[in-house]
Amino acid sequence: MDITYEIGIVPLVGQIVDLYQSSGINRPLLDIHRIGEMYKNSNLIVSAWDGKDLVGISRSLTDFSYCCYLSDLAVRKVFQRKGIGKKLIEITMEKIGNKCTLHHLSAPGAMDFYPKMGFNKVENGFIINRTE
Repeated sequence: MDITYEIGIVPLVGQIVDLYQSSGINRPLLDIHRIGEMYKNSNLIVSAWDGKDLVGISRSLTDFSYCCYLSDLAVRKVFQRKGIGKKLIEITMEKIGNKCTLHHLSAPGAMDFYPKMGFNKVENGFIINRTE
């Protein structure tokens, strides 16, 4: 397994949907336009590749000076527990620098993963959930 990482490459929407389906991440996979818009409007994308196959991705929105929201982190199930998610986070952190805070809202099933990656659980956050 020779995984390569790319910064700023936006995979094809079909590749993203296939990866999301394989990873178990909950996203609007039937709304191809919405997935495309999610990536079009993000400004930090890090992807992991096994040859020509997309095996992992992180998608963030950031100002590169104060805060960064890590919106998506997905790794194909057969590639999970091989350090790919950790590397995607590390590259994201390298790109945003030490002055930026990295924020993330975890899926319930991944709550044990993020503390292992150095994230601290926060109790001072608020959210207005989407309605669609």
